Amino acid sequence: MVLFHRGALIQASTIRDGNTFVARACILKEDGESTSLGDLGQFANQTCAYEFAVRCASAFVDGVPMPRSPFRRSSASDEAANS
Repeated sequence: MVLFHRGALIQASTIRDGNTFVARACILKEDGESTSLGDLGQFANQTCAYEFAVRCASAFVDGVPMPRSPFRRSSASDEAANS
């Protein structure tokens, strides 16, 4: 779904990753500049992931800090650093 916020086009999306859903967002500003926010966080359901992507994209357009994801999946390098 495409949304408009302060003149910017926001396309929020989710993808399934195992048993979770990953939030993503792309933004197209009025001047034609496009930005992909990439993977924003993982969620237990698709609705929460989508809503989080919209909140992050809106914050980016407004120039305010983006919300933090409720959790993030640890990578192998994170686990090695914590050992």
